[in-house]
Amino acid sequence: MKYAPIALFTYNRPSHTRQTVEALLKNPEARYSDLILFSDGPKDDASGKQVQEVRRYLHNIEGFKSIRIVERDTNFGLADSIISGVSEVVDEYGRVIVLEDDLIITPGYLCYMNQALNRYEGDKRVMQISGHMFDVDIKAETDAVFLPFTTSWGWATWKRAWVHFDPSMAGYERLRKDRKLRWSFNLDGAYDYFGMLKAQKKGRIDSWAIRWYLSVFLRHGLVLFPVKSFVKNIGFDDSGTHCRASSSKAQTRLWIDYVGEVENFPCVSLDNEAYGKIKKYLYSEFSFKTKVKFMLNRFRCIP
Repeated sequence: MKYAPIALFTYNRPSHTRQTVEALLKNPEARYSDLILFSDGPKDDASGKQVQEVRRYLHNIEGFKSIRIVERDTNFGLADSIISGVSEVVDEYGRVIVLEDDLIITPGYLCYMNQALNRYEGDKRVMQISGHMFDVDIKAETDAVFLPFTTSWGWATWKRAWVHFDPSMAGYERLRKDRKLRWSFNLDGAYDYFGMLKAQKKGRIDSWAIRWYLSVFLRHGLVLFPVKSFVKNIGFDDSGTHCRASSSKAQTRLWIDYVGEVENFPCVSLDNEAYGKIKKYLYSEFSFKTKVKFMLNRFRCIP
């Protein structure tokens, strides 16, 4: 097994960070994995105390093949921190497994991620490996499925895919002018990803994830998702910058009983049945007003 380095991005949540690391250490592959800890700098004096508490904990972590701590002197913010950190790691190692400090993973996470990275390394159609799956009952003949969009909760990629990441969103105008392309970008109206992209363009949000999705979408990339999730987000407690308690959705069913290696990986092609279920799930999260708007857009997109 070729083991990818783990990039863990932390800020000012010592309790969350500790839980994430403890979950990682329950993976047998941790001892063979290089752990690179990115500690963002404080925004102000108030956050500075918590950042220092996180860093004291980071310096006492053991149990990995090697541990490197990158302490930022200034506050990068989550987006710039991940963009720069992932770029640094893939330039050095060629691949990376990415976690943030509010994610709990199951003991089978690292095995699955490394197996998938090794298996699909040479296939340019595959641009990301996801450790997360939505709370949807996927009935597939394989242990994972390919979907046409990205994820930000426990993921991995290769340098050959990340080189196509365009933080400037050069393809934005192409989507803005093409209604059918926007409809496809929005998963056939299931989720308003273009709305997020527009907010990013106007400076209302600062998201690396929506820009990464655009980069993958424009290259017709695919992402491998497990049929059950290896990842749970514990950040919906109003402790984070981007995850608020009011935005909490149903938590995922975790693949706790996953043991050993995956023997049933899929061929590289979109799983339409799984994709349909995911679209229904995401659409169900919309308000009635949003659903009406998207249904109208759907009819406008039909030639």
